Amino acid sequence: MRLACIDIGSNTTRLLVADRIGRQLVEVHQERAFTRIGRGLSPDGAISEQKIAEVVAVVVAMLAIAADQDAPCVRGVATAAVRAASNGAALVQAVGQASGLRVDVLSSAEEARLAFIGATAMLDRVPGGDVGVVDVGGGSTEVVVGSPPDRIGWWASAELGSGGLTEQCMARDPPTAADIATARARVAAALGSLRAPRPALAVAVGGSATSLARLAGPVLDAEALRRSLAVLCCGPSTEVAVRFAVDPQRARLLPAGLLILEGVAGLLRAPLSVGRGGIREGVLLEAVAP
Repeated sequence: MRLACIDIGSNTTRLLVADRIGRQLVEVHQERAFTRIGRGLSPDGAISEQKIAEVVAVVVAMLAIAADQDAPCVRGVATAAVRAASNGAALVQAVGQASGLRVDVLSSAEEARLAFIGATAMLDRVPGGDVGVVDVGGGSTEVVVGSPPDRIGWWASAELGSGGLTEQCMARDPPTAADIATARARVAAALGSLRAPRPALAVAVGGSATSLARLAGPVLDAEALRRSLAVLCCGPSTEVAVRFAVDPQRARLLPAGLLILEGVAGLLRAPLSVGRGGIREGVLLEAVAP
């Protein structure tokens, strides 16, 4: 069965088209647009009319692509930025009126659960013990420990994302040592009260992790993160983007994403293997055909 998911996130709006065969997904097509909903909110936390129009246009274009890919069933979800915005319902309504797509705003618990299901479903090998999954988004970070495919033993969601941390602590490009120290303190404050069980395998998914793999390799251990941070701080993000073939907008967010991943690795007391899958895969695995 061919399905599609459009995920309206805090940094990006993404389309995944995949064939579902039992509990397996075979990717057919992906699209991504940096819509950055979490940036530039009004003082009362509202998404601007211009940003809503931008997201609507992106969703309409992605629906056309899904149709071209012969995906009759499209699921729409939105995450932290829409959940937190004072007018998130207005964005959902505008998307529905323009495209007919129903967008479900996920709770933090749903976001964590779907990220775990999607990430563990894409593992090449399932370990004997628990799996930890961390999904760093633009506006929040979900950490889950459980047993695949869907038994959640522990989870947490922190209002800490690469987009927000960049805006709050890393206005300079590249960030200075003082910026890094401030951001690390913010991460420690957000994660410091959490006590997570140590998993047999810890997996990082999302744009920060997959982009960092280009710098650090497939395992984000302490040394790999240290080397990568040095690279990210030695020149502007435009140079990093060219050198490692990373989207320039993602490169700008990478120092913040790295520091969040560093904090979660400490929380889980385990290096992070860069994985595949996440919320969109979780949505498609749980989708019911119309």
